[in-house]
Amino acid sequence: MKAAVIVVDMINDFVTGTLKCERASRIIPNIQRLLDFARKRKIPIIYVNDAHLPGVDKEFDVWPSHAVVGTKGAEIIDELKPAKGDYVLQKRRYSAFFETGLDQILRDLKADTLVLVGLVTNICIQHTAADAFFRGYRIIVAEDGVEAPTEEDQKSSLKYLKTVYGCEITTVNELIKRGLS
Repeated sequence: MKAAVIVVDMINDFVTGTLKCERASRIIPNIQRLLDFARKRKIPIIYVNDAHLPGVDKEFDVWPSHAVVGTKGAEIIDELKPAKGDYVLQKRRYSAFFETGLDQILRDLKADTLVLVGLVTNICIQHTAADAFFRGYRIIVAEDGVEAPTEEDQKSSLKYLKTVYGCEITTVNELIKRGLS
């Protein structure tokens, strides 16, 4: 088994900006600990972030303008800035896999297990997990490393991820204790 940590949408617009998830601040310290551990173990870390083109992205039909390429809102929050050796990809749809090159990077790294953290559980995490499942990856979701707008959304999405995609739902402390395996 070879793991990779996928950090989804820990960007300014989702933590403090236009589409702020009020509960996002709760997961930042947990993600920091997980990333520190992964870096020490040389486990690949891949950030995949919303980066929309103004005026053309379909998400703007559903959501207010957010995470526009080149804006502060599309930048990764300061507390979780990538380190040398981390990968950073941009996405224009909910899934971290959709036309981002993520699958190719994971195959090149020979990763077969994905640890998902970030925002928001019931949208981008859920769609990323779906695409990971369709591609045959083992999926682990750190329940204290993902967050949704409401407790109901969080619980419902975690249950869905476990039931429909067979995701292992665990905690950051448990992942660290087992060495991210």
